Parts: sequence; structure tokens; C-alpha cells
Amino acid sequence: MQRKQRLREMVAAIVERGSLDVEALAELFAVSPATVRRDLEVLEKQRLVSRTRGGATTHASFNDLPLSYKTEQDTGEKRRIARQALRFLEGARVIGTTGGTTVSEFARLLMDRDGLTIVTNALNVATYLVANPRLRVFSAGGEVRSSSQEAVGPSAERFMADYNIDVAFIGVDGVDATAGCTNYDPVGCRVNAVLREQARVSVVLADATKIGRVALAQVCKMSDVDVLVTDDRAGGSALDAIRAQGCQVLTA
Repeated sequence: MQRKQRLREMVAAIVERGSLDVEALAELFAVSPATVRRDLEVLEKQRLVSRTRGGATTHASFNDLPLSYKTEQDTGEKRRIARQALRFLEGARVIGTTGGTTVSEFARLLMDRDGLTIVTNALNVATYLVANPRLRVFSAGGEVRSSSQEAVGPSAERFMADYNIDVAFIGVDGVDATAGCTNYDPVGCRVNAVLREQARVSVVLADATKIGRVALAQVCKMSDVDVLVTDDRAGGSALDAIRAQGCQVLTA
């Protein structure tokens, strides 16, 4: 395993479990304790973890993994989800998107489209799609979060509220039948909520690692989501519970 990948997975493991000691990390990644300590030093400088005596915990200022750490995780599943989501473009003239790695994979599939208008708060999505002159791209302004490259805050919320959206494609950090769709960032969460409210149809794109996860702030209840598109690793019982909330579930 290359160091870049190990660092990503090390952060994810610490976030998932709250804390891990050096010996456990060394065993998990099949490296020496000395290597783990060097890796933790790098991650601490990036304010992703805090080193403790004998291990590490999530950094106090941690909000979400930077986009660069998430881009290469579960790439195959995210691409399948993106292709599955294309079916909801039929008849749509104006779509909205948030940011996130799965939605970004979906946006890549729009480059051969004609006559479509995209409203987004994700700078990476807008920058990518504007290269196609046959698309109209409207991008929100505001504070830009490095974890998602999304513009957030009151100006982004007001921007989203000005548009009538046929279909919204929304990325989230957690999907749970009881807690609904949730994100780590409560400020960005409100922008996502406005986009969903402005759309006739809302489609949540979330790989299986998000199913059953509950993040800090709620975007919406599951009963407010029309469609969830995930991948075939997701547990059947968790998806059945989501379906029971009135949300259509598709697996890619």
C-alpha cells in the first residue's frame, strides 16, 4: 500500500473508532510502529488527528475529511452510482447538485449533454462543466469549504432559493432510516436542505459506507427524499428500513 493511501485509510479508521493506539494501527496497516508515528505526525500537521500518548484521536477542529482524501475511496462504486443516477435526467431541463465525490463522478458524465442547466454550490463541479459551452452553469458564492469545495453560508442559501430545480442530486455524509440524511458540516447542511426544497425530485447519491452512518447535522428526513442511489454492498435490512420511510432505493 502506498503511503498516500495508507494516510487516507488511517484517518478514516481513527475517525470511525474515535481513537486508536500505535500498536493497533501498526497491525492494521502491516507497518512498523515507527512508521505509524511518522504518519501520525504528518496527519497532525494537517489537523486531521491529535496525537496522544501511545496513539491518536480525531482532531478537535475536525469537521470532515478533505476532498483530496476522499476522492480515491470506493471509486468503482461511486462511478456505478453515478451511471445509475443518469436515468433521472430524462425530461429534466434544470438540475441542481451539491458537492462531494459521488456527485462529482456524476457531474463528469454530463459533459456530453446539450441544453442542460446546472445549478450548484460546488466549485469543482462548476469549473469542470463550464468547459462544455452547450451547458449553462450557475454557481453559488460564499465561504468555500476545503473538505468539499462547496460554497456555504447565507449567500449560498439565498442563491439556491432563487432557482426552480427539476431534479436535485445531493451528496451526504450519512444516510439512516431514523436520523435521515446528515452531514458533518451544519452550515453546508443548510445549503443542501434549500436545494432539496427547491427541487421537484430529490436524488441522494451515497455509497454503502454512508448507509447507517449518522453525522452531526440533518439535511432532511428520509421521507423527504424521493430516491436513494447506493451500491450493492449496502445491507439489506438498512435499505428496507429506508424504503419503509417512502424513499425509493436503487443499488448499482
